[in-house]
Amino acid sequence: MKTIYLAGGCFWGMQKFLDQFDGVAETEVGYANGPDEKPSYEDVCRSVGHAETVRVAYDEGKLPLEKLLEFYFMVIDPRSVNRQGGDCGIQYRTGIYYTEQAQLPAIEAVYAREQEKAGAPLAVAVEPLRNFFSAEEYHQKYLEKNPGGYCHIPPRYFTLAAQQKKEGDE
Repeated sequence: MKTIYLAGGCFWGMQKFLDQFDGVAETEVGYANGPDEKPSYEDVCRSVGHAETVRVAYDEGKLPLEKLLEFYFMVIDPRSVNRQGGDCGIQYRTGIYYTEQAQLPAIEAVYAREQEKAGAPLAVAVEPLRNFFSAEEYHQKYLEKNPGGYCHIPPRYFTLAAQQKKEGDE
């Protein structure tokens, strides 16, 4: 099992989106790469420097990191600084926070392809994970508990894996 940390705007939608893919063993929302003290959600909303982030434990045999990152880039605006959809502030910045140096070649390959597609520099940070603090329990699997909750990710993306499987079965 490998772990990667993905900041892609509001962590509720990113968690729901990533949970659908075969090979994602576990996700947890939290706050990453800010000051070295555990923040509350209210602290993060006051722009203390943490990014809303999803910890993703994945089976690389079922879901290679490059494919996981391709999914990630599908649901973010990689050129947007501190904003995704209607959410703005430093906590909504985008970032790929890695835990192993061996992950860097896959990250760099996907990043280069995405930057070429965008035709301009990306606003997605690529850096080692400095810290991660689990978010409050009510944030975990939030959109499962609150199906009508706001999310910048269009709802059709939450069934992408099922759609792809159905198309493959036809």
